[in-house]
Parts: sequence; C-alpha cells; structure tokens
Amino acid sequence: MERTEYNLIIIGGGPAGLAAAVAAYDAGERSILILERETRLGGILNQCIHNGFGLHTFQEELTGPEYAQRFIDKVLERGIEYKLDTMVMSIGQGEDGSKEVMAVNEADGLLLLKARALILAMGCRERSRGALNIPGFRPAGIFSAGTAQRLVNIEGYLPGRRVVILGSGDIGLIMARRMTLEGAKVLVCAELMPYSGGLKRNIVQCLDDFGIPLKLSHTVVRIEGKERVEGVVIAQVGPDRKPIPGTEEHYDCDTLLLSVGLLPENELTIGLGAEISRITNGPVVNESLETSVPGVFAAGNVLHVHDLVDYVSEEAHLAGERAAEYITACKDAMCAPPEKEKQIPVAFSGGIRYTVPCTIDPDKIGDWLKIRFRVGDVMTQRKVVLCLDSEPVLVKKRRVMAPGEMEELVLTRKVLAAHPDLSSIEIRIEEDKA
Repeated sequence: MERTEYNLIIIGGGPAGLAAAVAAYDAGERSILILERETRLGGILNQCIHNGFGLHTFQEELTGPEYAQRFIDKVLERGIEYKLDTMVMSIGQGEDGSKEVMAVNEADGLLLLKARALILAMGCRERSRGALNIPGFRPAGIFSAGTAQRLVNIEGYLPGRRVVILGSGDIGLIMARRMTLEGAKVLVCAELMPYSGGLKRNIVQCLDDFGIPLKLSHTVVRIEGKERVEGVVIAQVGPDRKPIPGTEEHYDCDTLLLSVGLLPENELTIGLGAEISRITNGPVVNESLETSVPGVFAAGNVLHVHDLVDYVSEEAHLAGERAAEYITACKDAMCAPPEKEKQIPVAFSGGIRYTVPCTIDPDKIGDWLKIRFRVGDVMTQRKVVLCLDSEPVLVKKRRVMAPGEMEELVLTRKVLAAHPDLSSIEIRIEEDKA
C-alpha cells in the first residue's frame, strides 16, 4: 500500500476536474493530484464528437474532444500530476482533519492518500430502465443514450437500424441526429412530460431538421421481443402521468434508447457525510462551492446537472480558486482554523426548483457571484426578481423559461455594499404584466 500526501486531490478528470486543477494551480497551489477512472483525461467529452462547445469559454465552436483537449493541454503545461485507470473507493476524514482518499489501480495497487482539501468532480450517470418500471422482457437492443453514443462514436458499432427514443434529454436528442447520420431510422422521440428536457437548439437541430417527430406527454408502456427488441408500444399520459387507455401506438423497431435523466454520482459524497439536496441529488454548497464538510468542494454535474459545459468550467474555476484559498488558510495544519461565518440561506419561490449556491456569506463572494437555478415548468412572460432584505435589487425579464435550460443571476459586491447588515436573500419569479 502506497501512502502519499497532497494539498489538493481532485476526484474526476473531466471538464470540471481539469478546470478546477488549472484554477487552483494558477491561484498558487502546486501540490495537486487528479484521479480519473477512465484511460484518458477528458471525461464524457471524449465521446461527444458533435460541435457546440466552447462558445462562452473560448468564443469559438468546438467539438467535445477539442474542448477537453484545451484543458488537458493546460494541465500538461503546468505539470499537474494525475493518475488514470484509478478508481476511488471511499473518502473520509482523518483525526487531524485531513481528507483521506482510498483508491486502487493496476499500477500502484491500493492507494491511501491524504489531502488538505478535496474537489469532487465525478460527474453524473444516466437513469436506467430499472428506474422506469417498463413492462416487458429484457431483450437485447435497449440502451441508455450515453451508452449508444459511446458505441457509435468511440467503439464504432451501430446499436440498431430502427430506433425509438424515450425521453428528450440533450443526449437523447443528439443521438437521434447521430443515429440518423449513421444510416439508422429514428421513428419517434417520446417524452413523458408536457415539455422537452433538452435545449431548444437541440430540438431544432436534432429533431426538426431531420423530420423526427417529438411526442410530448407520451411514454413507453410495453417492450416486445425476448431475444431482441421487436417493437415498442407508446401511449399518451394524462396530468397524473399515467397512460390513457386507447391511445396506444405500436412501432416496429429493433432498438430503444433511453434518455430519461441524469443523476449526480454522489455515493462518495454520501459516504463522507456531506449534506445532499433532495432536489438536485448533489451536495448542498455555499458561495465558495464548499459542501457541509469543511475543505471539500464540488463542481460540475456532481453538484447539479448542467446543460452547457462552459458553465461547468466556470463553476469549477471558482471551486479551484476557493480550494487554494482554503489550503493557504491551513498553513501548517491539515485543516483550516474555523472561521466565523454569516451563511444566509437563498430563499426562492414562484416555480424555482433549487438554487446553487444554497447559502451565501456576503463577505466571501469577491466582485461577483453567479446564482444558478432551474424552474419546474415552462413559463412565459415572467420576470426574475432578486431581493436583499425584501428589497428588489435586480429584475431580469424572461420571455420564456423551461426546465431544460438553466437560469442565472449575477449578485455583485456593489449591490451588496448597500446592505451591510444583510439578513435575507430571496429569488422569486413573478408575472411580467408590462
């Protein structure tokens, strides 16, 4: 067993982990280790060969691998240490306040690592068929959209010829286009909710441009076939999301792709004892993206599911900087001394499902802080109001808001300066009657 100490360990070498490592290094931290379970850095971006990445971060349109390579190059230029093919088994806290990471790989065997701070960047996983309770056998030909994406883009296999897609998440929409371009016939995309779960641009570019129908308020009620999928039956659902008898439609197909949601990979976070949000399934964090466990930060899809990787990198940059600041405060100890904090919960109403961060210390936000949130339903002609001590300080008009697209507000130090004794922060959505 090898035992090594670092100031900062980052779990995950995808876009969040890479951006956090670069930011921490640029903030002055040199003792950094990235742990990645795949055979190369880059995370899920390696199989996202479509374009549309980097418009915010680099002001140019890149494919997923190109975007990842930009950050991989930055990591290599800085000489940041990383280990590939390394699976983290558990994380915990030592008696001296240090963070303990147990990992394993083929080259080193079992690793017991210690760090002053951790950044969680494990990303997310897809919800499987088992969570849907779809009746039928378990034939070949049922894939999650991400698995199909890997098979086509990395392994070079075509999963099927006649395809039905359940769910309209971004990966499912993108795979509808990809399967069509590879010669398959995508018959329909069915969505349980009365709205799509993906970006509007993906609906247009991946379904509308290829004549693929999107059926909202529909779901799969039966899968036919024992050895291989032979067909599926979809039906319309009512407001209670239960199938309506008599609305069944049969499709002859050999493949069913599932794009039914993403879940943050937080088993390690739960094992550490960090508080988890019941809405996002990610950790509860403050303005520094620090979890309820001091010295443990989170960024990217392990915190909450993003729709743009540019936002992931921006979020991870903040986590990396704050982790470096925490380590500096540690000095010679393994953990930073306790500080007197003024954590103010971010209240929300009017259809907002959650906010990130969940709490804010006004003294620690720097020049500005982005508060990101999602709504629970499609809304039109609305305005988002940010209130400090019940006083509206920012109003943002939105013609359309949808659950598939993340919203954000920017809270500046200049605005906070007018409220030196701040005691409440609230974001609410109101009708725009103007």
